[in-house]
Amino acid sequence: MKVTLSALDTCESSFTPLVVIEFAQDVKEETKEWLKNRIIARKKDGGAQLLFRPLLNKYEKETLENQNLYLVGASRMRLLLGAEAVGLVKEGVDGSMRAFTYGTRLGFRGFHDDSDDFLTMAERQFIVKHELENLRARDEKVIPGCPQARLYPGKSLVRRLLTSGVVVQVFPLHDAEALKKLEDAWYTRLPLKFQPIDSIRGYFGETVALYFGFLEYFTFALIPMAAVGLPYYLFAWEDYDKYVIFAAFNLLWSTVILEVWKRGCAGMAYRWGTLLMKRQFEEPRPGFHGVLGVNPVTGREEPLYSSRRRQLRIYLVSLPFVCLCLYCSLYVMMIYFDMEAWALSLHESSGAGWTGFLLYVPSVVYAVVIEIMNRLYRYAAEFLTSWENHRLESAYQNHLVLKVLVFNFLNCFASLFYIAFVLKDMKLLRQSLATLLITSQILNQVVESLLPYWLQRKQCLRVKRKVQALKADFDATLYEQVILEREMGTYLGTFDDYLELFLQFGYVSLFSCVYPLAATFAVLNNFTEVNSDALKMCRVLKRPFAEPSASIGVWQLAFETMSVISVVTNCALIGMSPQVNAIFPESKTDLILIVVAVEHALLALKFILAFAIPDKPRHIQMKLARLEFESLEALKQQQMKLMAENLKEEPRDVGTEDAS
Repeated sequence: MKVTLSALDTCESSFTPLVVIEFAQDVKEETKEWLKNRIIARKKDGGAQLLFRPLLNKYEKETLENQNLYLVGASRMRLLLGAEAVGLVKEGVDGSMRAFTYGTRLGFRGFHDDSDDFLTMAERQFIVKHELENLRARDEKVIPGCPQARLYPGKSLVRRLLTSGVVVQVFPLHDAEALKKLEDAWYTRLPLKFQPIDSIRGYFGETVALYFGFLEYFTFALIPMAAVGLPYYLFAWEDYDKYVIFAAFNLLWSTVILEVWKRGCAGMAYRWGTLLMKRQFEEPRPGFHGVLGVNPVTGREEPLYSSRRRQLRIYLVSLPFVCLCLYCSLYVMMIYFDMEAWALSLHESSGAGWTGFLLYVPSVVYAVVIEIMNRLYRYAAEFLTSWENHRLESAYQNHLVLKVLVFNFLNCFASLFYIAFVLKDMKLLRQSLATLLITSQILNQVVESLLPYWLQRKQCLRVKRKVQALKADFDATLYEQVILEREMGTYLGTFDDYLELFLQFGYVSLFSCVYPLAATFAVLNNFTEVNSDALKMCRVLKRPFAEPSASIGVWQLAFETMSVISVVTNCALIGMSPQVNAIFPESKTDLILIVVAVEHALLALKFILAFAIPDKPRHIQMKLARLEFESLEALKQQQMKLMAENLKEEPRDVGTEDAS
């Protein structure tokens, strides 16, 4: 007779495991029991009031390996109260979006007392994560059983357990049934259908959904560029004067698509409620350290670190290191040009047709080296940014993005700028651009999706064989799922995905008048990128915790900056064309002045378009204005009610004084 895993046998009639906590193998039972008591304790006693059970009971631990794995869940009422605490915004029965409160729960669309579908799985796991991270030290000076791990009042317990190595990882579980439905609607279908963005948001959260929404939007936005550029490639390769129209179209296109995206993004964020969510007070990031002191804003004890020391680290260590890396990138670039010269001389001297392929070997090798250097530099940038000891996660991310973008931009595009404006070899520019673009796309597909998927499949087969060999007298389905997901790689966020699109946008826009076929290759790559990224999210990596987001953040500014640079490069390339130079055979000064004037005019037009296209659609602006009006009216009514109650009490006090 088979029995189910005891992890589901709790005081709650239906315990749905949402989050897994894995302890280190040498952690004492005293530490586990202490954390368990803090997690299940009532909120008024400083606990999280969640459900907490080991994955295996005593009998099952004798049969299976003890993995120090524990499951965390929450009752339905606890999740609803947590939704109010984190400020989730949901749609009311009147169609308006407003912050959810437990007291007014019946006024929200889709809420039923006998249904658990009101909160998405991503929202439930986000709430559990929020409650776990807000478990704070009270009177404890050290973690019980770990005297070396010190605590101070107000410190997040889970973050301290992670940084001290007591807890190895905390991750949300996949929902097998919901995941299967999502896969069927997402990447196991015809590739030309739109993605189920709302379903992706319901399963992975807003940050991941916005990335896939932007990827889909950017792919379809590239189709006009590809449709216009393909005839130029086929019929008018060397007539650069004909590319003036194509370059102008590209410049307007790059501005319009980014502005229209902001409108579409605002629409999605409003529909999901994140456009109205109040910004949470940002806690210190887990890796932040310093001398224990009192935060003047919160009044809590926390590590304090001098901003002057941080600035010294940035300007005396990080900045010189980044400059050294940039110099190394330029040095490798010059080696590449030496290889190009060697391949060309060998081809011309031999005269054999088979040596023609050698002309592409330096570009392919250089493209591979660029990818390797980008990845090595990424690790160094993460180490340096962590060493700078930024207090907030947002500051850490901003400094990391700046370091990585500067290096990747120079590493990927420096050779193209050198060929275009120093060597002035348009044939070599086209060849290098095509090789770099296609090679980087192939490498990214293999390294990011295909190779991890193959490794994960092998790991999955090993775990299945191991579980089947146990012949255990109970249902080990949940055990197998947790062990599989425990071994999966961790999803590190959308940083690398946006970076890949950013570089692709640069290849397409910076030198569009020289290689108009770039947009076509980008479209073909992105149609497969959607499916490979979806496969990676569903089958290769651990499920990430949902993170509410209303935009793509700093990447919007990065793409807009790239579009401004593309105006300058395309105008300069057109000004260098033989046809344009023939118009001013004697005066190069007039040519330069006209090119600069055209460039300024296009930039002015670009900024006028950005200003003329509102970031939010009119109907969303009206809804936001109405919500603001209603909140002000509610506050006014509350103040009037309080004033009326005070006035009622005043005559009674006066009468008492007269009688005396």
